[in-house]
Amino acid sequence: MSIQRSFFRRHRVLTALLMLILLLAAFLGYRMIGPYRSYYLDFVKTGDGTPTGLLMVGTAIRDITPNMDNYDVFNDADNDNTYKPKTGLLSYFRAFAGPDTYTDRNNNGKFDAVWLTGFNSDRPAKGVHDPIQVRAIAFRNNGLTVAMASLDAIGMFHDKVIDIRKRIDPKLKIDHVIVACVHNHETPDTMGIYSGPIPNPWDFDQPHMERVLNACKEAIEEAVKTMQPAEVYCTTYELNPEGFVRDSRKPIVIDTKLNCVRFVNPGTDETIATFLNWGNHPEALGGRNPYITADFCGYWRDGVEKGVSEPNGAPGLGGTCVYFQGAVGGLMTQLEMEVPHRDGVRKFKEDSFEKAEALGQNLAIKTVNALRGPDVWKNENPRLAVGAKTIYGPLRGVFRVAIVLGLIHPGIFWPCNARSEVDVVRIGEIEILTIPGELYPEIMDGGIESPKGADFYPLKPVEVPPLRKDLMQGKMRMLFGLANDEIGYIIPKSQWDSEPPHAYEPNGQYGEENSCGPEIAGIIHRESRGLLERLHEALRTSS
Repeated sequence: MSIQRSFFRRHRVLTALLMLILLLAAFLGYRMIGPYRSYYLDFVKTGDGTPTGLLMVGTAIRDITPNMDNYDVFNDADNDNTYKPKTGLLSYFRAFAGPDTYTDRNNNGKFDAVWLTGFNSDRPAKGVHDPIQVRAIAFRNNGLTVAMASLDAIGMFHDKVIDIRKRIDPKLKIDHVIVACVHNHETPDTMGIYSGPIPNPWDFDQPHMERVLNACKEAIEEAVKTMQPAEVYCTTYELNPEGFVRDSRKPIVIDTKLNCVRFVNPGTDETIATFLNWGNHPEALGGRNPYITADFCGYWRDGVEKGVSEPNGAPGLGGTCVYFQGAVGGLMTQLEMEVPHRDGVRKFKEDSFEKAEALGQNLAIKTVNALRGPDVWKNENPRLAVGAKTIYGPLRGVFRVAIVLGLIHPGIFWPCNARSEVDVVRIGEIEILTIPGELYPEIMDGGIESPKGADFYPLKPVEVPPLRKDLMQGKMRMLFGLANDEIGYIIPKSQWDSEPPHAYEPNGQYGEENSCGPEIAGIIHRESRGLLERLHEALRTSS
């Protein structure tokens, strides 16, 4: 009898194990196929030929701050703001073990945390310093409607952007939707690669992700529904990088163009919205901050809307401020850099909220003064046009296995490609190009090198001519990074340098480990160039 019971016990264990393997295989198979398998874009639209008149503009804001009461309490025994468990499976491994515990509020035996992003994957949030948001802006003219959303988030994979587009009410007849992230390093994980010391799909906060997706949908729909006529005023301020941003990887190429657009009620000085674009990592709090925050982006937007107090402040412009991230590869940062306070006395070099506030308020002052300054020009004929192109790129690097298995960025296409997207938008003399990751500024404005010691030396620069400097048109040229996807660093092939001997530093430079590989920059440059040329030709022939 005991032999029979033992047989059936082993049989149940084997059956359960087999079922687990089959379920895992089914999950991985689904993720490898990916959602929206047939989704593909390839279009350029220049409108229906109706008189342009005034541009219609609308905005909306949605809060995406997690309610910390819904999560477990992190008991940080050594107060280092990283999770090193005292008990549980990870505690058996020296690399992860430590003195930390948590209060299991829902008694599910699992640490339910808000995992912060951008640095390490072992940083649970302890609270909220200031709210994070989705900010949307929508445009309509000459029979076209385009909506854009900017998130206080590290990034969002392409399948989630498609998901947002699918949720939007088709009755609104939006021709295209762009979703971009500011790449904030102090926000909840929206990519599934920062959730816990060993990130896995089961620790990813799906309920929070669902709230983010719905917030994007709602903000975009409200922005379209509340559109009103607007006059468009533009200026590009040439920013001295000192005290604002540094390039932490050679060659030193920095985006110095602070693009500022103000939409006002016709015939008045009443601001409807401001529309900003510039490139810098939001990481002024560094990698050990345990509090959710909008970082310098929040202080910047608040300063533009409400003003910055004296000394040396500036009055606010009102309206809704929407900021879109620029080219941040290379790597654009304020880490290890001194940021002055506007009082001309205090300076902040260490990671802190004071540093984030100083940087954001300094940017706000520059923005307000530029939009009130003598170099502002009116965008007289804000004709709208838009184009989009689905692209495919080969996979390489540290995330390749996870991507191939569909654990992140689901969907693999023959032979081993990931799907992404580039877009173009034209608003009169404003031209916008979207890039699905962290573009090195030298691809945008020039300065690509072919240094001795790089992996492909000697190789002439591939990604030429520079996208913004030579291939884009319009009096104002914006490049949105981390738009509709986040595929990591987009590095010029001739500067790719993962193997010794290294070109610039004896031990190499940071970047390649968070890239899809040396070919992706050339693919994005080629596809962006092709889409820009199609847009320009369509505008010429339809004018």
